[in-house]
Amino acid sequence: MAESVMVSVICLAYNHEKYIRKTLEGFVSQKTNFPFEILINEDASTDGTAAIIREFDKRYPGLFRVDYQSENQYSKHVHLTQMLIDKARGKYFAFCEGDDYWIDENKLQKQVDYLENHADCTFCIHNSKRVNDYDDYLSDILVSQ
Repeated sequence: MAESVMVSVICLAYNHEKYIRKTLEGFVSQKTNFPFEILINEDASTDGTAAIIREFDKRYPGLFRVDYQSENQYSKHVHLTQMLIDKARGKYFAFCEGDDYWIDENKLQKQVDYLENHADCTFCIHNSKRVNDYDDYLSDILVSQ
């Protein structure tokens, strides 16, 4: 019997060709002692976003579950995040937009470890860095303590 999925990574992508490769690399580089899945809504991008997602989906069979839209659903006011959540199998959800990326390969493991050891905690967040299109540092986004 297959292990239960611990984390469902939820990602919305639309015209993120410049960024999506780094986003997906951040997902697949995660080092965990539990199974996770990656759910993506590719919302009928007009650039090369879908092709890059297909490349990763092919390279990592079974890890990705992708909805490729033929018409943009956001413009129709479809609740895309909820649509993916409804399909998710994980105990926890991790959200990352297609133009963002993770820099810590232990991000999911750290967060799950914390949540599993603090039953009174219902969610967790982390500090972030803002960078421009050239990865030049702009500022920190700090979580208050």
